[in-house]
Amino acid sequence: MAKVKVGDLDVHVQRLGPSDGEAPVVVFVHGLLTDSLASYYFTLGPAFAAQGIDVVMYDLRGHGRTTRPATGYRLEEFVADLDGLLTVLDIDRPVHVVGNSFGGSVAFGLAAERPSRVASVVAIEAEPPVRAWIGHMAEGLADAKSRLGHDEVIGWIAENHGAHTARLSKSAFKILAATTLAEDIPLSRTIDDDLSVVTCPVFALFGDLSGLAAQVPDLEANLARCRTVVLPDQGHSVLVERTAETSELILDWVREHSRATAGVD
Repeated sequence: MAKVKVGDLDVHVQRLGPSDGEAPVVVFVHGLLTDSLASYYFTLGPAFAAQGIDVVMYDLRGHGRTTRPATGYRLEEFVADLDGLLTVLDIDRPVHVVGNSFGGSVAFGLAAERPSRVASVVAIEAEPPVRAWIGHMAEGLADAKSRLGHDEVIGWIAENHGAHTARLSKSAFKILAATTLAEDIPLSRTIDDDLSVVTCPVFALFGDLSGLAAQVPDLEANLARCRTVVLPDQGHSVLVERTAETSELILDWVREHSRATAGVD
């Protein structure tokens, strides 16, 4: 494990597998508040590295072991962090960005802002940062900030979802209480609803019990190069609950699009 300086942040990053400049690079971006690079370290990261993939995992600003500034949490700042991290790591070829939940929004943001950086986007239970996304994020963050500071709510979470989820929820509230994250994200710069700025291939993976799967028709209609998979009998926790299927699907995608990028038939 290591920390690297990206702008004013000390970013906690873990890199696995070959870093010889030849292997495909996959950057894993985790979700918001209750998440960190650990979710990939214990799911996809080592398996991808074992298959000869250059794996980069890192903690988002305010999360895990990365610096937690009091302010500066608009989406474009998360995107700039990722762009800067790739520069610091001397990764100058296009990368496959795999984003879970909010991490998928960051992946779409990088593809829109720095298209030359991105070979493909893999969005796991995620939304592109269009106008509707702002409303969804504002509502969810305001609700979390108002409720997670109450002991009775944490007690209910522990009783119904287990002690581990309760601890994550308490950690999430600490981030919300110590930063302007809940206020900043709804002020983020969005991309066009028609997704025209996203020109790279996109693979979107959903659970059929999640409301996010309703995006499939719009994604397929608006993205020229898009593949979608909806897993049956599955809610939002695709990464953790369907790890084997998720790993196989994304590995196949990365191999296919790495060959295409290299010009191999």
